[in-house]
Amino acid sequence: MHTATVDLLLDYEVSHPAHFLFHIEAAFHEAHRIVEERLTITPSMKVRTFNDERNGNRFVRLDAPKGVLSVNYHARIELNPITLPLHLDESPVTAVPDDVLRFLMPSRYCESDVMSRAAQQLFGHLPHGISRVRAVESWIHESVDYLPGFSNSTTTAQEVFVQRAGVCRDFAHLGITLCRALNIPARLVVGYTHFTDPPQDFHAVFEAWLDHQWVVFDPTHMAPIDRLVRVGTGRDAKDVAFATIFGGVQMLRKELTVDEGDTSSTKALVPTPPTLSLVGV
Repeated sequence: MHTATVDLLLDYEVSHPAHFLFHIEAAFHEAHRIVEERLTITPSMKVRTFNDERNGNRFVRLDAPKGVLSVNYHARIELNPITLPLHLDESPVTAVPDDVLRFLMPSRYCESDVMSRAAQQLFGHLPHGISRVRAVESWIHESVDYLPGFSNSTTTAQEVFVQRAGVCRDFAHLGITLCRALNIPARLVVGYTHFTDPPQDFHAVFEAWLDHQWVVFDPTHMAPIDRLVRVGTGRDAKDVAFATIFGGVQMLRKELTVDEGDTSSTKALVPTPPTLSLVGV
């Protein structure tokens, strides 16, 4: 059994009182179990928390005063990979569940409507099923260069398709877009995983709806997908930003470490309830 230990530190200079929405805690999801976690916010202040029960996403809201805001998230996660059959079929649109249908629609970063012709030319002739999504994944990996700093927060899947360069989020957006253009529901997943190059950061992959279940794909091939600690699931990056800020704020520091371990030869881990620790300066 593998575990992941996550330590995230975010420091901000708040020039005027600002409102923050943080999305950094491990999601409630069947692929992993939260053994222990701690969220420390400095200076001490009132916070509000809520969950998106449909996706397991967890959020923290707070009003930060002028000065330096420091947020530290620590968690130890037990990973429970889900075993999948070798073959999975695509679902006809008429059989897509109501709560999954929205993941067939174009969204802010995934213009599947304007990418339909390209998707059909590249993949329309292939046999339907997981092998076709694997082909999408492989094509992106082989055709798009991983270049940190090349894209920005407004780059869309269509731009990535043209420019053939980007980072993990761009790779995932393009995978989502091509799948949706093939009438395969797809969505974005972000989380924590360990990889050595580039330096640690949030990692983005995509999921496709096949045979009544969500299946993860990673066109970057940067880390084993079964080692991902899921944080957020949504239509695209607009739904899963790690921080949404309203006000005058400058980021001073973002440090992330993800260490992996193996508990197969150790005693079973005893979970501790998630805690929220508010520490004053």
